Amino acid sequence: MEGSRFVSESLWQDQRIDAQERIMALQFGQVERRLERIEAMIEGLERRLWMTVYGVVAVILTQAVQGILDYAPRGG
Repeated sequence: MEGSRFVSESLWQDQRIDAQERIMALQFGQVERRLERIEAMIEGLERRLWMTVYGVVAVILTQAVQGILDYAPRGG
């Protein structure tokens, strides 16, 4: 009977370790999915930021060119 107790304890430990590994795999999968969503959100924000920067630069350049054209001598 002594041997069967060790076998059942060993089996129980193996099952427990397997269950913990499955739980950890699920948790890592969830973390990975969350990180992918966060990365996608950051990429979207980065795109919007660059579009804003380009828009501001375009407005500044347009005003500069308009100012130059206002002071340029007109032919005629």
